[in-house]
Amino acid sequence: MGDTRVGATGANADLSSTDLTDVRADTDRAAAGDGRVRVESSPVGPIVRPPDASDLVILYLHGDRQLSGSPESAVDLAERLALRTGAVVVCPRYRSSFPGALDDVHAVYSSCQARGPVALAGERLGAGLAASLLVRLRDMGAREPECAVLISALLDLTLDAPSLLFNAAADPGFDIDELRLHAARFAGGADRTNPLLSPLHANLHGLPPIQLLVAGTDPLLDDSLSFAARAAHSGVAVDLRVRPDAVSLHPESVTAMADFIQAWARAARP
Repeated sequence: MGDTRVGATGANADLSSTDLTDVRADTDRAAAGDGRVRVESSPVGPIVRPPDASDLVILYLHGDRQLSGSPESAVDLAERLALRTGAVVVCPRYRSSFPGALDDVHAVYSSCQARGPVALAGERLGAGLAASLLVRLRDMGAREPECAVLISALLDLTLDAPSLLFNAAADPGFDIDELRLHAARFAGGADRTNPLLSPLHANLHGLPPIQLLVAGTDPLLDDSLSFAARAAHSGVAVDLRVRPDAVSLHPESVTAMADFIQAWARAARP
């Protein structure tokens, strides 16, 4: 697999002035060589380009149990998603605290729009940031993405969901006290019910189509269930998929994401 390194940006860097318009200029050259997916390093994080890339860009926001991590951890999924959709997949870095993290993904989203239509996707905290970005764009009257996919989403940093306790035993790697520490660090002094920090508390009217993928044993299950119900009541097109456990969710997640994104990207075209 080719790996063209063109720069790097630290995890705590301010990406508000980031310019990704060169994505358009580089796409044909990057994808036209050996017919394989190309992974490039960019100032904002990895960019995955499939052969014969379409004009669609998927902005994929990584997430992990520590509410931090590296976008490089998402590259494997991004490669598979790029091949399934034919889209360029951008995996941006973002700062480890609010509101800087949201500002960073907003800046990259705006730059991605220079290339073409954009779909959002994310996991855990990244899914929460994707939902927060939808709310911010709607409130600003800005152009929204074609759709969004939220996987095992952390959507409420008050951490009051019953599933955090009920499903804890089903996930040996989950520690509610550790999550509380990480959430406090990420939120800083912000009100945990701030809708841009905890989008479950936001007005969800006027958002684009949203898919939520989650396991029934996930401690974050209730965030997805509650968000899906509130979004549906608000007139948002919602595709909620709950699988019995992570073992059954993960193998089909890329296919489900790709099908949803392609369907709504096609529907949005004139």
